[in-house]
Amino acid sequence: MESTERLVRTWMASERDEEIAKIVSDINSGSTTLLSVVKALGEYLTAEEDQLRTKGVELLSEVLSRCSAEKFNHQSVRVLTNFYCSKMEDWDTVIPALKGLSHLTTLPAFTPEEASQVLDSVFQHVKMKNIVQSVRYTVFTIFDNLMARHRDALKTMGPDFIGRYVVLVEGEKDPRNLLLAFAIARVIIIEFDISQFVESMFNITFCYFPITFRPPPNDPYGITTDDLRNTLRQCLCATPAFGPLAIPLFLEKLAAGSPATKHDTLVTMSICFPVYGASLARNNARKLWNALKLEVFQPMSISNGIDVESQALQTIRDLVKTIYADNQAINGDESIEGLARDACEECLHILHEPEKSQAKPAIKILCAFLSTTPSICRYTASQLVPHLLKLFINPDEVSSRPSILLLLSDVIAASRDALKQVPEDGSSDAEGVEAALSPFKDELLSVLASGLKVASCRDPAIACLLGLVSTKYLLTEEELGFIVHCVNEVLAEETDEDDEDTSSAALKLLAAISMQAPSHVRDQTLPQLFSALPDRAPSKDDVKNRVKYWKALSALTTLCRQPELFEILVIRLTTRLDLLCFPHSRSDATEADLEPDAAYGHSILLTIHKVLLAKIDEGHHDIPKFIDSLVPRLFNIFVYSAMTSDGRYMVGIDPRLIIAGGRIITSIIQSLPLARQESYVQDLFGAYYNGRVKEIASGQQAISDDLVFRPFDVVAVYILFYA
Repeated sequence: MESTERLVRTWMASERDEEIAKIVSDINSGSTTLLSVVKALGEYLTAEEDQLRTKGVELLSEVLSRCSAEKFNHQSVRVLTNFYCSKMEDWDTVIPALKGLSHLTTLPAFTPEEASQVLDSVFQHVKMKNIVQSVRYTVFTIFDNLMARHRDALKTMGPDFIGRYVVLVEGEKDPRNLLLAFAIARVIIIEFDISQFVESMFNITFCYFPITFRPPPNDPYGITTDDLRNTLRQCLCATPAFGPLAIPLFLEKLAAGSPATKHDTLVTMSICFPVYGASLARNNARKLWNALKLEVFQPMSISNGIDVESQALQTIRDLVKTIYADNQAINGDESIEGLARDACEECLHILHEPEKSQAKPAIKILCAFLSTTPSICRYTASQLVPHLLKLFINPDEVSSRPSILLLLSDVIAASRDALKQVPEDGSSDAEGVEAALSPFKDELLSVLASGLKVASCRDPAIACLLGLVSTKYLLTEEELGFIVHCVNEVLAEETDEDDEDTSSAALKLLAAISMQAPSHVRDQTLPQLFSALPDRAPSKDDVKNRVKYWKALSALTTLCRQPELFEILVIRLTTRLDLLCFPHSRSDATEADLEPDAAYGHSILLTIHKVLLAKIDEGHHDIPKFIDSLVPRLFNIFVYSAMTSDGRYMVGIDPRLIIAGGRIITSIIQSLPLARQESYVQDLFGAYYNGRVKEIASGQQAISDDLVFRPFDVVAVYILFYA
């Protein structure tokens, strides 16, 4: 006791942390007790001097905050609670008393009875406007502790608790305190009976919307604008009862706000609509639609990463989903009423002039409808697709056909993306989205096939076809084959440099088809491309034919990644390479004569290597097998050329070809399992050091047993460097 009294007196004089640490250590070790500390503080706790009373309560609270929880039993907690509540009546000891209560309310021995007592004391004696931020934070911490541990006790207080809480916290502005206040408010809104206080709870939360807080530089608390926005949104969407109050204010903020305010409002509306319910959404549909469509038809430019238009489209989706959440009608044209029908009709009217600027935002809105509910998706498609097809075939709209196809490509892409969002579980949702474009496949393919034949319509038609091809479950094998046939005709006609973009788009489309049905590309497209590859290289002056084979090789690079197609590519290109490296009647040709062949052969090897790298990036598993086919053939070309050149230039010993071939071989070896790599390295050593070249090389040109391949032999090295 004497030691405790001495430590208390010393701290009252010096306020050093060492004395507090020693007192806490003595309590935790059993050398002293909390009761002894309170007794030692007696004269200070009851002193007439304000400063002494404040310091006395402050010391006790600091000691309590550091003591182990097991040092507090029910009796000690009850006594301390009574003590602190009594100190709340003294203005000079309110702050340290609140600090003590913030710790007591976390203890296991703290009971619901004490919770009610503490709340009464706080409501009665704390005036938030008269205390600083840090103390207000302590008050919010007490409420947070009680809400987490003694929620039922708070509920038993009934309307009295909510009414007094609203009065207490009204007007808070500090972001640290608001994070706690919003979290507490959400619990009250969801779990308490707020029927008498709906407007009051709404007012103390919505008054902060939208959040305009910007954290200062080097903010030590790390509170962000999004932290406050997200916690506030969780309050605003906590009950349907807020809906009638929130909708008018949302519309007001949307009409007059900055881009940041508009975006925040739109996101919050999207979150709130499902909670506020279908009935409220239907009753306010026209007002909401008029406000939301303005953000699409008269969009703000993207500023500081804030895209108001995209969020407005998402909010429209969420509004439609909320209104039609329970509508599973199949015959959409007959059963869809209200906003969806009205909005579709309004947008379709705008689309009568597809070349006008308003057509693009109109199609964006209709595309947003496609990713709402299955019934709305089907209804929108049933109105929109026939409308665009009818416009396309109208002779009076010939000049607008490219614009119509561009709009149609957006529709097809939106339908495809909507299907991607549906789980593959055979649900009715998946069937509904799948059916959206199915009724119009024949008409679409017919229109797009005709569009491919017109230069101005070609690019948007290809974009439409790519959307159809990439839509799961939509096209049959036969329909994919028809598309390949049509695109091949386009590729056959492309000759001008101005058509490179179209060729690239067409190849992208064929590549997408090759992933689903490679046989069509194999049977229809590859023969056309291989026929463009000559057996002999064109001369340097024959620019037209050199460009022709470059384009063919580039197309093959794009198309031949699938295993079936890559195998054909390897066979056909290595055959061309053999013809280039071993011509029948050019034994007297000079290096200059053979330069076009070497450049052509180099392009062939680069093509194989590019496709190989793409396959590696995509994780294909067929690469290792080419160690037994492609690699021996390449070695055969290079080794045979080196051993039969007799000092004259041959295509097969051109450094460009050897380097490109080496990269192909390296890529294939790196794809092998470790054990196969080890055995292949042994074969390489056997070939290079012992002359067993047939272990690594085989091909059309048989290497005679009379030819000795020992590149590391002393004589060979001497000849290489000194001959």
